[in-house]
Amino acid sequence: MRQTELFTKTRKEAPKDEVARNAELLIRAGYVYKEMAGVYAYLPLGLRVIENIVGIIREEMDAIGGVEVSLTALQDKKTWERTGRWSDDVVDNWFKTKLKSGAEAGLGFTHEEPLTALMKDFIHSYRDLPRYVYQFQTKFRNEDRAKSGIMRAREFLMKDLYSFSLDAKAHEHFYEKAKQAYVNIFSRVGLGDRTYVTFASGGSFSKYSHEFQTVTDAGEDTIYVHEKKKIAINKEVMTDEVLADLGVTRADLIEKRAVEVGNIFSLGTRFSDAFELAYVDEKGEKKPVIMGSYGIGPGRVMGTIVETLSDENGIVWPKAVAPFKAHLIVLDSKDADATGRNPARKEAERLYAALATQGIEVLYDDREARPGEKFADADLMGMPYRIVVSDKTLASGGYEVKHRATGKTEQLAEKALIDRLGK
Repeated sequence: MRQTELFTKTRKEAPKDEVARNAELLIRAGYVYKEMAGVYAYLPLGLRVIENIVGIIREEMDAIGGVEVSLTALQDKKTWERTGRWSDDVVDNWFKTKLKSGAEAGLGFTHEEPLTALMKDFIHSYRDLPRYVYQFQTKFRNEDRAKSGIMRAREFLMKDLYSFSLDAKAHEHFYEKAKQAYVNIFSRVGLGDRTYVTFASGGSFSKYSHEFQTVTDAGEDTIYVHEKKKIAINKEVMTDEVLADLGVTRADLIEKRAVEVGNIFSLGTRFSDAFELAYVDEKGEKKPVIMGSYGIGPGRVMGTIVETLSDENGIVWPKAVAPFKAHLIVLDSKDADATGRNPARKEAERLYAALATQGIEVLYDDREARPGEKFADADLMGMPYRIVVSDKTLASGGYEVKHRATGKTEQLAEKALIDRLGK
């Protein structure tokens, strides 16, 4: 992508009413646009990041047997009355509206009810199980407070997977596979070293659920971390019983602030009972389906990456989620060559095309702007590598390459550059 083709531009300042660092940087760097409090549009660069995160999540869900669907955002009141969760006394963050017919409808904040109702058409026998169904879907939650940028929004993308199993043993087997898949996801997006499997309340159907908490000062939760075991305990369930269950002592734990970036929990038969979702086993006996729920928000992950990995100059994207591998910058030559063309720009154009033929996507800053402006924008936007083409690099026979995460600068010839970016 050429930077002159981007309709977005960087900004020196974020909106005055924006207090979250993730949103400040994403707005300034041209990744998101703030529509209103808790509602953000993803601009071209931001969309590429989200799609990269979604791609990683999708690969891990498919690897454990997940099958992708797309359910509706508009929800039928009658479906939710089956579980009592249509009531504002039970769920206080509904967005509700009325159809022209006068019937009430809501915008989905989660999808246990509609998917359980749907699966009644497809689960009848033990031969129909297990089933693991997931989606990436826009959710709507009428939050009282939306002050954490894209980490706590009123409209947001969510991956939610629901498991349908024969019995508790089969459910537990899949639950552990899902837990490991989540560990893989956070490792792949660059948060693995600061994200902990965190023991939390399991509700009525399991002693514990598991949150995935990433340590950051911007977090809203307090967790107690056991560094050696790579686990944590949510403050809400911090008791002597929990310590005993996990074989740790209070002295082993360090209190930290964190943000919940994912969760998995057992649902038991709460929803299958409400919708009479059952199957007939080998003996002809009717039994309820055992369910689980597994959620992760790509936008929240994106915001958490910005909160935890940015520096004083801007965003630092991990390679796996960055919108582009590198930011190619041309510093125009002072003098034109015999053909009237600028040597540095001519070489930058050639390199841009050469990288494209190798399948390496770069953002090419082809603007006529000052070097300092281009360098500042590159740091703010946070691509993993910055490649500079200038009179100086032409004389050296290579390119100046800066690693955004470390600040290290080196000179690389074209082949070495392609090898580096292609890894």
